[in-house]
Amino acid sequence: MRQNRRKFIQLTATATTALLTTSMELFALTHKPTFSMNNKFELMIMATNWGFPGSLDEYCEKAKKEGYDGIEIWWPMEKEKQDELFTALKNHGLAVGFLCAGSDSNYEKHFDQFVKMIDAAATHRIQKPLYINCHSGRDHFSFEQNKKFIDHTLTLAKENELIICHETHRSRILYAAPVARQFIEKIPGLRLTLDISHWCNVHESLLQDQEETVDLALTRVDHIHARIGHPEGPQVNDPRAPEWDTALKAHFGWWDKVVEQKRKNGQRLTILTEFGPPDYMPALPYTRQPLADQWAINVHILQLLRKRYLS
Repeated sequence: MRQNRRKFIQLTATATTALLTTSMELFALTHKPTFSMNNKFELMIMATNWGFPGSLDEYCEKAKKEGYDGIEIWWPMEKEKQDELFTALKNHGLAVGFLCAGSDSNYEKHFDQFVKMIDAAATHRIQKPLYINCHSGRDHFSFEQNKKFIDHTLTLAKENELIICHETHRSRILYAAPVARQFIEKIPGLRLTLDISHWCNVHESLLQDQEETVDLALTRVDHIHARIGHPEGPQVNDPRAPEWDTALKAHFGWWDKVVEQKRKNGQRLTILTEFGPPDYMPALPYTRQPLADQWAINVHILQLLRKRYLS
């Protein structure tokens, strides 16, 4: 009896997932806007290693098999780790985007950490990244202190002909929409990684009351972190579930505007599918079992993005 019950639950879960998947696929195909046509437009979708339990090579192999164009990963400071990464990228034919940051609560130490990491990532001649994504500064640093991070990356990007973006991430420089607007208005060269799920969480809304600020930010985006947030958190438990339909459509609405700009201008857009493991992924108490399959969700978002923006 217990085995039959377990089998019934598994079959029900599988059937429900299939139904929700079909619903999301229909959304991707039937609700998409008419985009401008420019043959130079390029969409590259990246895989995250956040929460991946295996080796670096296993991660790259699996990402390639799923159809990802590349990976996004923290720049490794040790030469041994760099060599391992470069070998895996070459073996599996993947592009790469690097993450760089500082961590210290003291501004001077934090800035030194950040500069050391991003300078190494930007000037390394063996592996040129598609972009560098910055977890830059801290929300408690002053405007002028945080501006120095951006100024440094503007010079570095120009000297090395690189795309360097600053992420709209909680606890960092661009942690809130009105704060980000100040930097956008005062620094014309500032480019963004849009992870707008954080702003939904910070402002406890889907940003309906800040449309002008959001639209301004969208004009500066070169890279997207595709995760669905909601007013009470940066990640829904499963974007295929119907209760998140409003949040899903809000995020795709923002991403649509970025895609339209890039298609019109014939530019490349990179997107990272970035649903994370616990504690981003809600989990059952005591067992800490995740409520959904992180990798499967990210692959589903990958497929949805391709159907919506390339089909």
